[in-house]
Amino acid sequence: MIIGIPKEIKNNEFRVGVTPGGVLTIVETGNKVLVQKSAGEGSGFSDDAYVKAGAEMVPLKKAWEADLVVKVKEPQPSEIQFLKKDLILFTYLHLANPSLKELTNHMMNRSVTGIAYESVTLPNGKMPLLEPMSEIAGKMSIQVAAQYLEKPKGGMGKLIGGVPGVEPATIVIIGAGTVGANASYTALGFGANVIVLNRSVKRLRRLVEAIGLSHPGNLVTLALNPTNLQWALSVADVVIGAVYVKGAQCPKIISREMLGLMKSRSVIVDVSIDQGGICDSSHPTSHSEPVYVVDEVIHYCVANMPGALPMTSTKALTNATLPYVLKLARFGFTKAIKQDSSLALGVNTYKGYITEKGVAEAHNLPCKTLQELIT
Repeated sequence: MIIGIPKEIKNNEFRVGVTPGGVLTIVETGNKVLVQKSAGEGSGFSDDAYVKAGAEMVPLKKAWEADLVVKVKEPQPSEIQFLKKDLILFTYLHLANPSLKELTNHMMNRSVTGIAYESVTLPNGKMPLLEPMSEIAGKMSIQVAAQYLEKPKGGMGKLIGGVPGVEPATIVIIGAGTVGANASYTALGFGANVIVLNRSVKRLRRLVEAIGLSHPGNLVTLALNPTNLQWALSVADVVIGAVYVKGAQCPKIISREMLGLMKSRSVIVDVSIDQGGICDSSHPTSHSEPVYVVDEVIHYCVANMPGALPMTSTKALTNATLPYVLKLARFGFTKAIKQDSSLALGVNTYKGYITEKGVAEAHNLPCKTLQELIT
């Protein structure tokens, strides 16, 4: 199979689809890899490293002429022209995001087979391709919060961990999945007071068992309901949006009116923005213009947070995606998804149809199951 790795062009996106080490493994299994020139530079990987791994360095258009294109982020407007019938596109898609309806339509109209990293799901419910970036985004969210609490950045001027005799910041984390757990661990390490809200008490219990015992005085867990949410917002210096619903638009948990409960110059880091965000007031931003202010609350809503840490992110992503890339290359799409149910669950578009129910519902479009379309 011919596998293409184009250079990412989303705003300040420095990751690349596969490391040179990953390319070497793909080539050693008898496949051809086309890497766009300078694709890996943002992650610290030279063209020479890819050549030594067995890749052919090519211009942009040729990288998209492959059978399987492996990316990091969804196609940007200038890349729509490269979408073609029978192309297998393997990347983070987040098609349920309201802003991506046009891309969804293009993928349907051009019969692109779209496999979304964030939808690949193991039998135990874990999402192996979303997890590494969620870990990074969760940890990074606290770094970001610390920056925007600083007065020169527009914040209230509060140190997350405090100092002896001065109280630490209060970090409210909505969601106790991978993002929430990593944000909690990092915030506790800084010495913050941490409040985690989640609808599933069972998940909160797992969180306490995993990390709470080492910081019992700093961690509070609450069931997510209107009363608890309103109280938490009123005491928060920082709110982390850490909610994810597989293949679907994120529920709006914080209304515009609720911002009035929050402190002046407090910070919202909405990690859920890839799926639309947890706040009515959230809209996607970029690393070049990461924040805006609504009702005196600073909003950070960068949709590709791990792109700012490409040396870590690219390696972690390749570790997770490479086994699936090799499976697709060895068996082809149809046989690969029949052999691997977790990969089949990642398919969002196929033969001109949406195959992920959450995406179809987000855009009010028809949906067919993958089983209906496989012949």
